[in-house]
Amino acid sequence: MNVELMMQYITYILAAVGVLAFLVSAVVQAVKELPGLQRVPTSIVALAVSLILCPLAVVIVCHYFKVVITWYYVIASFIAAFIVYLVATGGWERVTEMWERTKYKNK
Repeated sequence: MNVELMMQYITYILAAVGVLAFLVSAVVQAVKELPGLQRVPTSIVALAVSLILCPLAVVIVCHYFKVVITWYYVIASFIAAFIVYLVATGGWERVTEMWERTKYKNK
């Protein structure tokens, strides 16, 4: 695999995570005010929405591109749901904080 193709795939993945995080945030803001969900913490609602939205997005994309859905697509979508959840609930600060702690520093 050449570097250009790999960078293209990474760009697609980051764009998909961003779009899904935006959708999760929008759905949570709309759903959070429903009578039954007012007492539930927002982060739990965001996690539930992310766990529903990510596999649904994978199914839609596979159907659109006529790709057969295999078991590891479903597992990967659930793993991606946690990443989308972190990004949607302010995870960029956590990710940059982890990067700063582990980043190589010149002395």
